[in-house]
Amino acid sequence: MPKKRSGGGLSPTQQAAKFLGVSVLAGAVMAGIAVPAFGALGLAAKGSVEGFDEIPTNLKRPPLSQRTTILDSKGGQIATVYSRDRTVVDLKDISPYMQKAIVAIEDARFYEHGAVDLKGVLRALNKNAQSGGVSEGASTLTQQYVKNVFVEEAGNDADLVAQATQQTLGRKVRELKFAIQVEEELGKKKILENYLNITFFGQQAYGVEAAAQRYFSKSAKDLKVEEAALLAGIVQSPSRYDPVNDEEEAVKRRNTVLQRMADVHDISQAEADKAKKKPLGLKVSKPKNGCITAVKGAGFFCDYVREVFLNDPVFGKTQKARAKIWNQGGLTIRTTLDPQSQESAQASIKDHVYKSDDVATAATIVEPGTGKILAMGQSRPYGFGKNETQMNLSVDANMGGGAGYQPGSTFKPIVAAAAIEGGKPANQVYSSPYEMDYPSPVSACDGKSWNEKGVPVANENETEVGPYDMQDATAKSVNTYYIQLISDIGICPVTDMAGKMGVERADGKKMNQAPSIALGTQEMSPLTMASAYATFATRGTYCSPIAIESIRQTVGGQKKSLPVPKSTCSRAMSENTADTINTLLKGVVEDGTGSEAGLDSRASAGKTGTTDERYAAWFVGYTPNMAGAVWVGDPAHKRRMTNITIGGVPYEKVFGGKVPGPIWRDMMAGALEGKDAPQFNLVNIPRGDTGKDDGRGDEDDDGDEDGNNGDNGGNGGNGDGNNGGNGNPQFPNPTISIPEEWTISGNDNGGGNGNGGNFP
Repeated sequence: MPKKRSGGGLSPTQQAAKFLGVSVLAGAVMAGIAVPAFGALGLAAKGSVEGFDEIPTNLKRPPLSQRTTILDSKGGQIATVYSRDRTVVDLKDISPYMQKAIVAIEDARFYEHGAVDLKGVLRALNKNAQSGGVSEGASTLTQQYVKNVFVEEAGNDADLVAQATQQTLGRKVRELKFAIQVEEELGKKKILENYLNITFFGQQAYGVEAAAQRYFSKSAKDLKVEEAALLAGIVQSPSRYDPVNDEEEAVKRRNTVLQRMADVHDISQAEADKAKKKPLGLKVSKPKNGCITAVKGAGFFCDYVREVFLNDPVFGKTQKARAKIWNQGGLTIRTTLDPQSQESAQASIKDHVYKSDDVATAATIVEPGTGKILAMGQSRPYGFGKNETQMNLSVDANMGGGAGYQPGSTFKPIVAAAAIEGGKPANQVYSSPYEMDYPSPVSACDGKSWNEKGVPVANENETEVGPYDMQDATAKSVNTYYIQLISDIGICPVTDMAGKMGVERADGKKMNQAPSIALGTQEMSPLTMASAYATFATRGTYCSPIAIESIRQTVGGQKKSLPVPKSTCSRAMSENTADTINTLLKGVVEDGTGSEAGLDSRASAGKTGTTDERYAAWFVGYTPNMAGAVWVGDPAHKRRMTNITIGGVPYEKVFGGKVPGPIWRDMMAGALEGKDAPQFNLVNIPRGDTGKDDGRGDEDDDGDEDGNNGDNGGNGGNGDGNNGGNGNPQFPNPTISIPEEWTISGNDNGGGNGNGGNFP
């Protein structure tokens, strides 16, 4: 039984014997001698070491993970993201001082020995025996490189990293054999280059280029001798010798490296002494990683790009495969984001809604005919602090968004499109009373029907009494007209048309087969609504939204292009139907509820929407060459927009035409500046026989704070069972009861959403 030292642990002789086991094995391997059974040294224990000859010799060297750069459509940088901050550089682009410093301190005989330095092993053995511990290691720079390859291959998997770094004899032997292979295949210069690119230098910096930028804000090729010595010294223990957090230890370590460089004659003693007297001279650059660093408020778009990559099968068959490519990085992603549009959207948002307001806004612009996302912004910045969020309010839940928001009356044009496509004339007249029960039964899909009686729905105020034709009903956003329309044509044509236009619930659930869908009771995202309205702008062709134009990947110095998702375009309706909707919605911005959103210098069309209890307000509109959606509301679905201040302006009641409308107007005006101003293909819509004057009447139809022109509907699903909407204070607000099965679940913040109760 070996004797132990009185203080516990192995004696110097035992430490030496243990170390000698590895050293003798290494020497035997290098000499090409068969591995003996080192019984007394413990190497013959069953399972302690694999048969040396059975260890595979093909070391898999994974491409080094690097930063990914995300660009806008003009080539401007949006953000850099990375799993590991690294920029791979050639040896010629690394300061000679850096090359000498790392060799001097880590493996001074690097150019003299093979994969294993037997002389270094014996030297370490002697020092460790004298000290009674393991005070000096004997791994060569090549062996260290091999270990780093194992760590790099493990990626962010903690278990695999632990396996790659475990202090076992088996791992050491495996490392030795791979080191031999690497020496034979790569040569000293390439090993040094690879080592300097793979090694961790602390402060999230992997590789010497990232380290030079982090600590000195300069390239690795420009490092001075004292700077190179500092970085070389960090490698042994990045936390202990961190110059940012422990300057004293970093200086000691740097000076140790400088002295070592003098000892091996890389620099003179005079040079070393002079460099030792210099301060660290840090010029630290903070890590610039992730979408939080995105410019022009494009953090959420940046995050959407990441979600697209991780979710689209074009980048890999499995989520794990896609994540591996993303984490490996080295990607240059050119996106669809138009810097002019993005800047305009964010400027308009900032002007109209403050990040500290009780409610938030989100806005998205897409290009009709291509599906390209041109802008995506919101009032609460991307981040972790107060009044910041990481939830992308513009997109669906599966892409980093929430459960969506009821679009209110902005859904009505989809109902109109379904009706016209099915043969209904655009001058269709309905009685459109102020208040009525939902007609019952109403046909749904698969031969089913919605069959509820005694369910009331009302317009915003008592002055809104039909009959109305489609033009007036759309301009005034008359609830009862659209309920009669969907009851006439059935629910299924509407859900079918919505599907053709890419309209889906933000939470991924199926559309409810209920006539209240006509009033916008199904939660949607701004991106969905902008893309849907772009269908009208293209005269009936829907194009799925896309965010990525091209991707170039750098792997092992080789560049290649990756396939990217393409927009899928398909005809959703006839050109005549789309032209008719354009004519109807052009009237909304000219003298209807969206008059404050109109663009003076170009043709525009759109629709307002305000939901029950005023938890959300919308404006969705378009020109022939851009479509945009603006939502304003409380993401938690708790704050009603009554008696509220938004962007420093007090509002008694918020309407779609009053807050979202002006945001849309300013956003689109800036985005379209300097661009062509094409016209719509309008159609002549004969006025329906309503028995009224063909004019618009003298009602106040601008959707302002007097509450006119609203769409009042069902009971809000906010748990209080109160009436679903607030009209003009001059008129009574009817109490409306909606069947329980109509209630739309609230978003993931716990707030319920009602049915009906919608305004313009």
